[in-house]
Amino acid sequence: MSLQIRALRSALFASAALWAAPAFAAAEDEAPTVSGVVVQAEAPRPDRPLSVQTLDADQIAATVNATTTEDALKYLPAIFVRRRHIGDTQAPITTRTSGVGSSARSLIYADGVLLSALIGNNNSSASPRWGMVAPEEIARIDVLYGPFSAAYAGNSIGAVVNIATRRPETFEAQAKVSAGSQHFKQYGTEDDYPVYAASASLGDKRGPFSWRISGSHLETRGQPLNYVTATRPANPSSAGIPVSGAFADVNRAGAPIVVLGAGGLEKQKQDNAKLKVEWDVTPTLTAGYLVGYFGNQTEAHVESYLRNAAGGTVYSGALNINGFAYNIAPSAFANGMYKLDERHWMQALSLRGEPSATLTWEAVATLYDYGRDVQRTPSTALPGALAGGAGTILDLGGTGWRTFDAHAAWTPSTRQTVTLGLHHDRYELGSDRYNTTDWNSGGRGPLAASSRGKTETDALYLEDAVRLTPELGLTLGVRQEHWRAFDGLNYSLAPALSVRQPKLSADRTSPKAVLAWTPAADWRVTASVGQAYRFPTVSELYQAVTVGQELRTPNPDLDPEKALSTELSAERSWSRGRVRLSVFTEDIEDALISQNAAIAPGQFVSFVQNVDKVRSRGVEAAAEAHDVLFKGFDLSGSVTWVDSEIRKDAANAAAVGKRTPQVPRLRGSAVATWRATERLTLTTAARYSSRPYGTLENTDTVGHTYQGFEGYFVVDARATWQIDRHWSAAIGVDNLNNRDYFVFHPFPQRSVLADLRYVY
Repeated sequence: MSLQIRALRSALFASAALWAAPAFAAAEDEAPTVSGVVVQAEAPRPDRPLSVQTLDADQIAATVNATTTEDALKYLPAIFVRRRHIGDTQAPITTRTSGVGSSARSLIYADGVLLSALIGNNNSSASPRWGMVAPEEIARIDVLYGPFSAAYAGNSIGAVVNIATRRPETFEAQAKVSAGSQHFKQYGTEDDYPVYAASASLGDKRGPFSWRISGSHLETRGQPLNYVTATRPANPSSAGIPVSGAFADVNRAGAPIVVLGAGGLEKQKQDNAKLKVEWDVTPTLTAGYLVGYFGNQTEAHVESYLRNAAGGTVYSGALNINGFAYNIAPSAFANGMYKLDERHWMQALSLRGEPSATLTWEAVATLYDYGRDVQRTPSTALPGALAGGAGTILDLGGTGWRTFDAHAAWTPSTRQTVTLGLHHDRYELGSDRYNTTDWNSGGRGPLAASSRGKTETDALYLEDAVRLTPELGLTLGVRQEHWRAFDGLNYSLAPALSVRQPKLSADRTSPKAVLAWTPAADWRVTASVGQAYRFPTVSELYQAVTVGQELRTPNPDLDPEKALSTELSAERSWSRGRVRLSVFTEDIEDALISQNAAIAPGQFVSFVQNVDKVRSRGVEAAAEAHDVLFKGFDLSGSVTWVDSEIRKDAANAAAVGKRTPQVPRLRGSAVATWRATERLTLTTAARYSSRPYGTLENTDTVGHTYQGFEGYFVVDARATWQIDRHWSAAIGVDNLNNRDYFVFHPFPQRSVLADLRYVY
């Protein structure tokens, strides 16, 4: 542990004693607190000094067609889950000021286990591991907006999602089966893509012991994740073999292209298993253990639209399309074809104690391990690759992370709570790519490329929540962090590269403050300010880019992002609802964003760099009301407006003054639920987003095309029927209006889902 952390630790204990010294008059109100990572989530508090959105199991069941856990978040304020199809393993979330390529700006936990893959900051390999939780397990989801709690690392710049699964109080059993289908039509692809799912669980509490075991299985087929395209040459030509079937279009910059076919048509089989046990060792001490398994078998296929004069399918070669000559590489289609075998494990061990009425403590140790993660991809041309042939094997086995959190909360009076916490984490990336003579089932040949590295953080934090008056509460917090990156390695067989990256370390201090005013029982006004540092991930530090015929690692010395965030929020609640209005700001220095820049004179490539300044200003309104217009009719919704722009970028002057990529100016959702009878509930929901840009320079002027970003308005519907006290059924439609839209990838069109559930 660094000298700064040891010094802070001593100072924090002294500070706690000084804060506790004054005598406060007794009052019924408790001091507002900012909670840390929890294994069993605690009930929401009316005076909690943060913007918090909560969903419980009943709300999810009634309003959301939730086949997988990430579905449950899709109507929450400012949240967008980039789930390209059911079962997608690359589904990051966006927040108020961060897009789908900023997965490291949010934290997602399930029973205290970190599901956010902070080995990277992207929407592919660094996506959250949602598959570790089945929707039927969820008891409640809490979403905290902004980096205003010292209990969380700087990755909380966007939001913190805490998922709590159920703890049985008596014997329980449940089972659920689901089925659905999506009809998709775009370019030359038209098909039905089915999904089948089943889950079951058992749980009980006997004396001091409680346990719950659950499992789920999912089989799904998804629409294309990508399209194979080629830029139309400037001049016509008669060269090449004439083929037909291509579709003329434009790319996101408006240049003419042809769409040759579709790739990434995934067939998936996924399994989830979980065991959770808790033991009340004594009336004041509880121990818990959690173990989970996620398995994923994916096969991705391709579809070529091209046909030769004899009607045969064409995938590559020197071709002539509508009077223009193209040279289509073997990899054009081969890259959209792969096999993925994932077998991941997570574990958590927890202890919670309440030794006295004024002192509580908790310690949680977690481990997430990519036990097996292997992807096979052909490198030879189709159709020959269908039977095998040369390819590559990408192995992420050994990748994972471990965390440890401990905190103690001392309440010396009804007007004060002091929380002291410790945190440790380590993230490890192991990515090895091998050549193979048979991509289908062949053994590993020579090591073709390797990217490895580790990051580690030790932190100490203090929060002091004081009720200054019966109406006014103040929470002050500070987080001291020592971060380091080490064991960085980049290797490539061809182009040749072998670099041992330098070790890095940094110490940062992040102060926080939240002032909460409750002028009346039904009003709450909060003012929050927080500084946060988001340290670079392994993938950002040890990236490799191709420059001509060489491979380079452009910048292994990236600076951490420094965010200063504020929020002023007013909330009015009443017996049948609440409404909240929030004004927020965010200023980030050294934002980590991928952009084109000169890596050598005259050589421009895209790589992650520190963008000097990004400024965001926004307003958010959220409301919910029950028994609106008539009894049994509920409404909820939110609107988020944000102006986010690049204010300074030394590496790319053309980006200055442009809107931040992937952050839409306006986003909203609305949910209307009618409890028509005691057994029948009907829900209609809508999601809206204005179009964002995908590039720093905002040059992507076309949204409705592959790799384009466009706005959308999507309507969903759901009906649930409680057949009797044990059985219930539901049918729902996502994208009822069949909106055809792109968020870089083509997104699902109209999908019908049905499920049958039994609860004992």
